[in-house]
Parts: sequence; structure tokens; C-alpha cells
Amino acid sequence: MSTSSYQNPLIERYSSKEMSSLFSDETKFRTWRKLWVALAEAQMELGLNITQDQINEMKHNIDFINFEDAKRFEKETRHDVMSHVKAYGVLCPKAKGIIHLGATSAFVGDNTDIILMKKGMDIIIKKLVNLINNLKEFAIKYKDTPTLGFTHFQAAQLTTVGKRACLWIQDLLLDFYDLEYRMNNLKLRGVKGTTGTQASFLSLFDGDHEKVKKLEAKVCEKMGFKESYFVTGQTYSRKVDYQVLSTLSSIAQSMNKITNDIRLLQSLKEIEEPFESNQIGSSAMAYKRNPMRCERISSLSKYLISNTLNPALVFSTQWLERTLDDSANRRISIPQAFLAVDAILEIGINVTDGLVVYEKIINKHIEEELPFMATETILMEAVKRGGDRQELHEKIRQYSMEAAREVKQEGKNNNLMEYIEKDEAFMLSKEDIDAIMDPKNFIGRASEQVVEFIEYEVNKVVSQYKDYLGIKVELNV
Repeated sequence: MSTSSYQNPLIERYSSKEMSSLFSDETKFRTWRKLWVALAEAQMELGLNITQDQINEMKHNIDFINFEDAKRFEKETRHDVMSHVKAYGVLCPKAKGIIHLGATSAFVGDNTDIILMKKGMDIIIKKLVNLINNLKEFAIKYKDTPTLGFTHFQAAQLTTVGKRACLWIQDLLLDFYDLEYRMNNLKLRGVKGTTGTQASFLSLFDGDHEKVKKLEAKVCEKMGFKESYFVTGQTYSRKVDYQVLSTLSSIAQSMNKITNDIRLLQSLKEIEEPFESNQIGSSAMAYKRNPMRCERISSLSKYLISNTLNPALVFSTQWLERTLDDSANRRISIPQAFLAVDAILEIGINVTDGLVVYEKIINKHIEEELPFMATETILMEAVKRGGDRQELHEKIRQYSMEAAREVKQEGKNNNLMEYIEKDEAFMLSKEDIDAIMDPKNFIGRASEQVVEFIEYEVNKVVSQYKDYLGIKVELNV
């Protein structure tokens, strides 16, 4: 389907309908109306001349958003909030005189932003836990499967496939804790008035400070929040946006690291992301199985990480009680951050639900490198049998250099153990060496760490969201 206007790929290709719907115009303006109802209802309960009939009329028309009227009014007023006040008034003739009473634009704008961000984080945390749970199951399955560890992408001591997955989970748990903290500590902007002093509401209630405080508390409660920020200017501090988007960026950082690891392992043919039977890896090279899902996560992660600069700049350049140079930026940067992290986690759930492990290739790579890593154990065992430590050390050094030369220059298999087996100074038979060379002798406590980590930390997080587990994601592109 062709179109003559730009379509946002985050909506058209990547993010879920759930997240794109949350940041839609319908949800935004419906939330504005819910806030106007909450404000009017609280004002009525505290004694202002507002009737239940007016409240009922407003409630009845929350979902009937007359966009054409709002568009016409905005063309006249050049003010988005006032255009929707007027549009709502068209549908609520009895209540139009009390809609937005005493409020400034930030009452609906800022409070709605907070509400949507909190709902967005609720979507994100459930998907994050599903991703963690997928990796948990993977880690348990492969907790005892030895694999080469890598430092500097050079072969290092052995670990296990499951232990490596726990490194990924650890990063995601740190993100979970940050996200949970942000969710639990996010507050409404509240009912603060033009410059945050609540002067207009104090006037409405004839100087009664207690009623102004109760008004704010009631609105918070009606909108599902325990409290609002004690002090604001016309807007809540834009540092809040930075804190929230930084947490989303942190998830992107973790996912980029994880998928980079998977891409490296796929290049080694050890682990592979899901690859469908009719999927094409390359338009030219028919044999290729490119890690396109992990690459897509990496690509979106770069966008989200860089997007965090937007709220940092917005916050740091605000003037006094407020300036409007935040508005256009926030309309783009906040929704797109949530759409991007949603897409990243959706793809991540799909990838981790179908990771393929090629154990024979992993074992082949271990066999190529383990002889070098086993030399210290070989040395200790030979010394126990009466060998001279210094003499044997020099022999191992020489044999290692020769074996490495043959591997690199002649393409031979690593035959270091054959040299040692033939040298009577080591006093080790082939059976002795084979027993020492069992890869499981070189994984330390990797298996135990997987079990302990999952039992004592991962399961506590997963159990909190057990009712939301089982999310399956089918990718359409």
C-alpha cells in the first residue's frame, strides 16, 4: 500500500499496537477529558457551584472526541488546549462554562504526559520480565554446557552457555530495578496553576488553603496516583523526562550488548537467532543466514540511546517557571522512546524464545583451544607424580609454541596433548590426559552460579509478574 505522506516506521513496522495506541491522539485527548472531569468533580465536592448534571454530561462525552471541531478552533486560537476546551464545550453545553476552571494548559498536558509514561512503563516492565524469563529457561537448559569464554574476543577460560545467559539477565535485572523505581516514584504534576503557586485555585476557594490542598489530593486519587510533586513551575521539572527516558535507554544498552554477543556467536556458528524456512538472508548470497532480528534490535537501540540527549537538552535549557521550547521536542522524543523500547523488547522476546544452540560446533571450538588452557592442570598433575616443575614448564612452553605454529601456519589441529603424552617426563597416559581434558573440569562454579542466581534473584522478579508470563511475539517484517 503506497502513501503520499511519511509513515513512522516505529508504528508501521516495529512497535506493538498496544504501545502505539497508548500514545495516539485518541488516548491523549481522552485523558485530557478525564482530567477535566476529575478537576470539576473535585471542585464540586469541595463546594464550588458545579452540578452533578454538568459532571454527568462531561463523563458521557469523554470518548466522543470531535477532532474536526478542535482542528477548526486551533486554527483560530493557535492553542491546542483551548481548542479542545472549546471542542469539549460543543458536546457539553451545560458544562462548558466550568471546563478547565482555574487550570492552565499544563494541567492537562503535563498530567497526561505523566499518566501515559506510567502506563507505558507498565507495558514495558511486563515485556521485560517475559524476556528475562525466556533467558532464565535458556540458562537452566544449558547451565552445564561448557563453552569457550572470551576476553577481547580471544579464547579464555571456559564458562557455560547458561552462565553466559545469566550475564545478560543480570544487566536486564538492573534495568528492571531502575524501571520499577521510576514507576513507583512517578508523581502527577498536580493542580498547580499558571506558575505553580495555585493562586487561581486559592482565589476560587476564597483563600481556603486546606481546600486547595484537598483539591489536589482528590484529583490525584481520581487519576490513580498517590501524590503529586510538592512544587512545580508551570510544568513539572523536565528532569523527570530525562530520568524516565534514561531508564528506557538503559534497557536499550543492555539489549544492544546482548544482541551483539548473539551476533558474534552466530558468526562462530555456536548460537543462532530463529531463522524461518522461507526467510531470505541476502538478496545476492542465497546461503546466508543473517542475524537480522538482533541487528534490528541493535539499530533501534542506537536510536533510543541517542534520543536520551533530547530530554537532557530540554531540561537544562528551561527558563525560570517555564519556556515553550520544550513542547515540540517532547511531542516527538517521549512517545518515540517508548515505541522504540517496546519494539526492542518485542523482537527480543521473539529471539530469546527460539535461540538455537549448536553444541557440536561449541565442542569443536573447545577442542581447538582447551589444550592450551589445560597446561597448568597438566603441569600440576605431572609434578604430583614426581616431575620437576621447572623442567616440565619449559617443555610445555616449547610444545605450546610448536603446536600453535602448526595450527596457524599449517592449518593442523591442535596436537599439544600428543606431544605431552609422548614425553615420558610427564608420566601421563592417554587415559590420564583424557580425564584431565574433560571440559567440565574447567568451568569452575558456572553451573552452580546459574542455579543460585536464578533461585535467589531471578525467580523473585519473575514471580511478581507470573500472571503476565507467556507473551509470544510473531514478527511480521
